[in-house]
Amino acid sequence: MKSIAFVAGLALLLGAATVGPSLAQTAQRPRHHAPPPRYARPYIEIRPQHLLYRRCVDWLELQHRPSGTVLYPQYRCWWVRG
Repeated sequence: MKSIAFVAGLALLLGAATVGPSLAQTAQRPRHHAPPPRYARPYIEIRPQHLLYRRCVDWLELQHRPSGTVLYPQYRCWWVRG
């Protein structure tokens, strides 16, 4: 009886020894995740009729700021029939 219990216990120990490291290795293996999908930034596309075009005016303007006066570019655009 003692020898059967000894053999059975030894078999369990050998089985646990072979299964144990493989489970530990799989738990420690780094998982590689797919990168997040890249989304294109939305943009506004304007398609006016061929009778319209865009007219713009630009100028430089002095702006008074806490750090001092700054020369700042300004512009304004609008659609014109042409």
